[in-house]
Formats: sequence, structure tokens, C-alpha cells
Amino acid sequence: MMEIDNEASRQIRVRFITKLPPPLKVPNMSIAVPSNLTRMGLSETVNLLLKNGDPDCEDQPFDFLIDGELVRMSLEEFLHAKGISAEKILEIEYIKAVAPWKKEACVHDDWVSALDGSNPSFILTGCYDSLGRIWKSGGLCTHVLEGHSGSITSVCIINSKGVENDSCFHLATASKDRTLRLWKLDAAETVTYPAKLRPFKILKGHALSVLSVSSGPSGDMICSGSWDGSIKLWETKESGVESDLVSVKKRKVNSDSTLYEESQLEGGALSTLVGHTQCVSSVVWPEREIIYSASWDYSVKRWDIESGKNTLNLVSGKALNCIDVGGESSALIAAGGSDPILRIWDPRKPGTLAPVFQFSSHSSWITACKWHAKSWFHLLSASHDGKVMLWDLRTAWPLAVMDSHKDKVLSADWWRGDSVISGGADSELHIFSGITI
Repeated sequence: MMEIDNEASRQIRVRFITKLPPPLKVPNMSIAVPSNLTRMGLSETVNLLLKNGDPDCEDQPFDFLIDGELVRMSLEEFLHAKGISAEKILEIEYIKAVAPWKKEACVHDDWVSALDGSNPSFILTGCYDSLGRIWKSGGLCTHVLEGHSGSITSVCIINSKGVENDSCFHLATASKDRTLRLWKLDAAETVTYPAKLRPFKILKGHALSVLSVSSGPSGDMICSGSWDGSIKLWETKESGVESDLVSVKKRKVNSDSTLYEESQLEGGALSTLVGHTQCVSSVVWPEREIIYSASWDYSVKRWDIESGKNTLNLVSGKALNCIDVGGESSALIAAGGSDPILRIWDPRKPGTLAPVFQFSSHSSWITACKWHAKSWFHLLSASHDGKVMLWDLRTAWPLAVMDSHKDKVLSADWWRGDSVISGGADSELHIFSGITI
């Protein structure tokens, strides 16, 4: 039943518009609706109009925008809050609402501290047990990455441009053991699951734990942030001359009671960016010549790689744990830290260093944030409150709250377009599929 109470509300003339393709377009006409309609009543109205054109059309939930902002109250309240006149025909755009999702869990032996869902074929996770893992749908662990001597803090599927074939991938992991390691995954290779992988290169140079790793756009370099306050740049190729140090280290490996020699390449950093006064908790490399970093010194910095100089300094007032760049024109900076507020800056706006958005529905520290790859409006956040939230810049309330973790959520990402993945202190990787953006 529609939310109609003629005695309690006045009538407003509206026209529903949409960018959705037929058969989800309603006729281009104005109709009168009660002013007390909320999102549910508006959705029922649109579904009734769609059924008039196609009786077999299935009901589905919609979201609604007025002047580019999502409606999260009654029409009457929204118009009053925004100072919009109801004397003329009101255009209301409708979009598909976030649909219910299905969840599956992949169990680890310790806290799931890091993950990367940038490849649709698999998920890469890092764990406090010092192991990395490759997962496919259905909770199948296909590979275990062995080599670190400390907890893994960050993982990265290196952009595959220049890799010899589509089934071969390079991976990077960062650890509390002060090193990064590079790995080669042949997804087409026939192996007994879970297969063990060893790193082909160990990257040394940080004085303290490495907290974050990110791939450059071309895939030939990665950057890392560390407790030592520095950001370092590294080459990812398997051989060649490094700027600081290259050596081949041989070690004995015991496999099925057989001893054999395994060679590992050690590499030094190409360059170091210095400017933060405390640990660099998160780095992201969205453009070839630009790196962004977040730190416990309360700042977000933008670095010009060629000059090594900091070209932007944003201050949050709190120690920061995570950063990502995306949204409109891939220009918005999102960061979260040691309070419940997800902050978003737009550095294109002159004369202001204040966040343009602040979302505050979490109840504890924010540990991860990630923009949707194809949407200007949507991003994720994860928190110690055990929740993952889906945000839309057009409303101050989360579109969805995923609260299936039984402990702190430490990492989150998108996978296969609109699926959401998260890992936490309950030692589980959760995969939420069926979400529609």
C-alpha cells in the first residue's frame, strides 16, 4: 500500500525522471503525490507507474534524488530543509537502490589485516600469521604465500601492464618484518590446492615495520609507507640493475624431505620521500607522477615523484590510518583515522583545506576506505566497530551497513565491480555479492 494520508498531507506535483534504460522508464508526465511520501512510498509509486506500462514488471526498490541529493526523509521535510518551493512541478530522479546481498566467509588462522580485490579472478589477503593467501569464490584458497617473518600489514596486486600473459600476475606484500616481498602467480598453472609460493625478490631498506604498499599505474614500480616515517619507491621487475643494492641470496629449502637451493633477489629502494614526522600508515599511487600518503602526524600529503617534493598538505586533526583517491574525475581524497569520521577533501577547490564531506555514522576508528572504480559517488569504509559501510556523496547516511564481522574490521575493498570484501580480527574474509550500485 502507498503511504497516502490525504488529511495529513498536501499534494505535490512531481515528474519522475531517470537515466535507467527501458523498461525502467516511466512516462514523461507530472502526477500529484502526497507530500508525506518517503523513499518507500516513492518507490511504490514508480513501480505502479511501471506496471501500467508492463503488468509483468517486477517490483524493485529505488532511490530518489532531488537537485542531485538523495532523499532520506519525507518530501515535505526535504523541501523544507532545502528551501525548495513546491509550487512548481518537482523533478525527482530515480536510480536503482542498493539490493540485498549474499555473504560467504573464508576462514584464516589469524587476523585478516589486508586485502586486494582489484583482479576479478581472485582475492589477495594478508594475515597476522605472516602468510598471504589467494582466494577464489566458494571459499577456495588456491595459493599460500610463504616468506615473511612477521605479520603482513598490506598487500597489492601489481597492475599487470607489460606482464607476459593474462594469467600471470605480480603481487607485493608488506610486513612488520621491515621488508616487502614480490611474488609471481601463474593462475593457469595446474597445482594441488593450496599451492605454496615463494617470493622472487625481497625489498629491504625501511628501518621499521612497513605499513602500506601500492602499485604505480604502469606496474613497473611500487611505493611503500613505513613506521619510520618515510615513503620508498621500488622496481618490480625480476632482474636488472637497482639503484642501491642487488644481490642474489641462496638459502636451503626443505620440501618433501629434499634439500635444494633457492635463489632470491634482494633489491634496494630507487628513491625515498621524506616529510612526515610520524609513521606513514597508508599510500596510494593513482597517477604516474603523483603519490598520496596518510600519516599518524594527522596529515595527508601529495608528492611529486620527479622532484620528490610535497605539493599538498591537508591536516585532519586526528592520526590517519587509511587513504584513497577517486570520485569525481578521480580527484577526491578520502581518509579515515583515530575517530569515527570519514573525511573527504577536494583539492581542486581553491582557498580551502577543509573537508568537503564528513561522514560520522561509525562508532570507532576507521581502518579502511575505498572508492568505487566506476562511480563518482560511492565509497566504502571499515571500522573497529565491526562494520563496513557503503556511502553515497549525495546523502549523509550510509546506503548500506554490513555488520557480519564479530570483531574489528581491518580492511575492505571492492571486488568484481559491485561486490564488497572485508577482513578483520575475527580471522575471516567476508565476500558480499549481489550488491547493485
